[in-house]
Amino acid sequence: MCADRRGDPPYGDIRLCAERPSPAALFAEKGFKQVTMKDICEAARLSRGGLYCHYDSTRQIFQEMISDMMDRQDQEIDRRIGQGQSAVTILNDILEVYRREMLDSRSSLSLAIYEYFSLPDLADRENALYAQYQLSADAWKKLIRYGIGRQEFQEVDIDAVFHLILFSYQGVRMYSRRMSVDEEIPSGIIREIKKILVKE
Repeated sequence: MCADRRGDPPYGDIRLCAERPSPAALFAEKGFKQVTMKDICEAARLSRGGLYCHYDSTRQIFQEMISDMMDRQDQEIDRRIGQGQSAVTILNDILEVYRREMLDSRSSLSLAIYEYFSLPDLADRENALYAQYQLSADAWKKLIRYGIGRQEFQEVDIDAVFHLILFSYQGVRMYSRRMSVDEEIPSGIIREIKKILVKE
């Protein structure tokens, strides 16, 4: 263990280059419980000492990875709203990413997320999973309010629409780990979400 942990953690380094599996790919393939620090070291071609200088465990890496993903989505929405981009364009781009992810069962982190937040000490904390849920809610609600304000979106029940988006997306991703998902399933979900939100 490193006595001195000064400096930025090397999370950017362990995302790795394209030809090697990233931590996200390892967690998607194996789930949270089956990934070890040794797996990440081998994939990243890092020494164990180098990795342990910045991270105590796979739990710390996974939590930082999830937080980083949520932060990037929120920052991207903020950036595009700040530029005055069309709410419909932002929505279409996000939903296209969701559509591709729902069809790509190999990259789904849904099982790993479920396993992570089922750990005994986290499962007993009411706010552990809720904190991640709230980050996603804040980003989506910000976008929906922006679209309503610009007269691009319908006057909708914002909470209900957010829940429809989140749980349909996560549900398909979870099921895709155990069964084949036809391309029309995510396409149909996204088509109906747009019908609910976007003014004709």
